[in-house]
Amino acid sequence: METGVKKRALGLDFGSKTVGVAVSDGLGLTAQGVEIIRRTSENKLRQTLARIEALIAEYDVGVLVLGYPKNMNNTIGERAEKSLAFKEMLERRTGLPVVMWDERLTTVEAHRTMIESGVRREDRKKYVDKIAAVYILQGYLDYEGMKGRSEEQDL
Repeated sequence: METGVKKRALGLDFGSKTVGVAVSDGLGLTAQGVEIIRRTSENKLRQTLARIEALIAEYDVGVLVLGYPKNMNNTIGERAEKSLAFKEMLERRTGLPVVMWDERLTTVEAHRTMIESGVRREDRKKYVDKIAAVYILQGYLDYEGMKGRSEEQDL
């Protein structure tokens, strides 16, 4: 791998029938929405996993950042359990590390952003998962960037 160029991160907002997808830029600074993967049934994940693998190859991804939907009181509910199971599937299938990222309030933020941008109510559902994936990934990228800057200061 060329010096200064790192693999990208792929952000995932895993829902019962959709997975919002975002990818980082080549420098690992910003997250952009890519798409929403839709499935007919909550338990039909084969095509979803295949699409994620294709995106990993297309964008030269080195790490996956999966939204972790904890309850507001920091406990783990059914949705979070399903996300942990999906994490294991992703690790087995892709061989890449999967970082669980606290996604509390990302959907609320996504809706707020769309309202402020003038997106009509009936259209918001089409975009919310992709925008939530951007918020998940951007939170991770910001954290990694801050961590990197504090490590440089320690030198």
